[in-house]
Amino acid sequence: MRWESRAKAALALARWTGGLVLCVLLLVAEAAADELPPLGTALVGGEFSYVVRRSDSLRSIGSRYGVEPTALAAVNGFAASARLRGGRTLRIDNRHVVPRAVARGILINIPQRYLFLFRGGKADVAYPVGLGRPSWRTVTGKFTVIGKRTDPVWTVPESIQREMKREGKEVRSCVPPGTGNPLGSYALDLSIASYLIHGTVAPSSIYAFQTHGCIRLHPDDIAALFGRVEVGEPGEIIYQPVLLARLDNGRIFLEVNRDIYRKAGDAMLLVRAWAETSGLDGEIDWRQATAVIERREGVAREVDRAGGRLSLWRH
Repeated sequence: MRWESRAKAALALARWTGGLVLCVLLLVAEAAADELPPLGTALVGGEFSYVVRRSDSLRSIGSRYGVEPTALAAVNGFAASARLRGGRTLRIDNRHVVPRAVARGILINIPQRYLFLFRGGKADVAYPVGLGRPSWRTVTGKFTVIGKRTDPVWTVPESIQREMKREGKEVRSCVPPGTGNPLGSYALDLSIASYLIHGTVAPSSIYAFQTHGCIRLHPDDIAALFGRVEVGEPGEIIYQPVLLARLDNGRIFLEVNRDIYRKAGDAMLLVRAWAETSGLDGEIDWRQATAVIERREGVAREVDRAGGRLSLWRH
């Protein structure tokens, strides 16, 4: 990101010379030249109540609705280590910024752990996903859906067979359909070699980084997605931990996710650059924005001066 290195140089020069105006001018010029990620214009998810079942945990609820257990605990005023009581009502906030508008197709943002399906230029549905662990990263890039399979057979890649051998597990080259098949009941084959979007027999692994790179969905979500996606559907996997959105009603939301693969730059520099190039600097409550960046809780929080001040301490 050339804009970031130039911005850091501008900040250093500004501190040495006291030239705040010079810093801003350099930052804006470099950001415009190198094309910052697009400013978001929409959210998915919402705020709602959930009645805890006896089998629930913060992890299982967070996996289903796309919320970190720590964020779920914080918004409800208790420790992340607390045990849940059946019948208790929780407040859930799983709002997320849609990274960009796509005419049609699938967009997967790795740090968000979310898959968005676009129709008519809008995110029609969005699902939390499981993605590659840091030692076996999900790749970025464009793809096409090249096949659809129900009750898929899993042809185990040689790299995973080698891992099975290293870990002393039974080495299998092929896993038939059934309860022991980690692909679940549905799979979408992608043009990226060996990559699938598929279901799972372990729903609690959703919204985590545990796979060998593939994109894993809750059984109910993959069933719904499978029925809406056709062979030839375009898609893209991106890596964008920080997302800023200005909605049609003027509200401004900031979402900061963990930089799980350690690929991103300075979050505050990025938000400042966005604000300057979009004319939002005077509209943002920077105290609130700083808190959102520090928490990195992966939920869209309002940071405009009108609403941000109200939401700073309620979470």
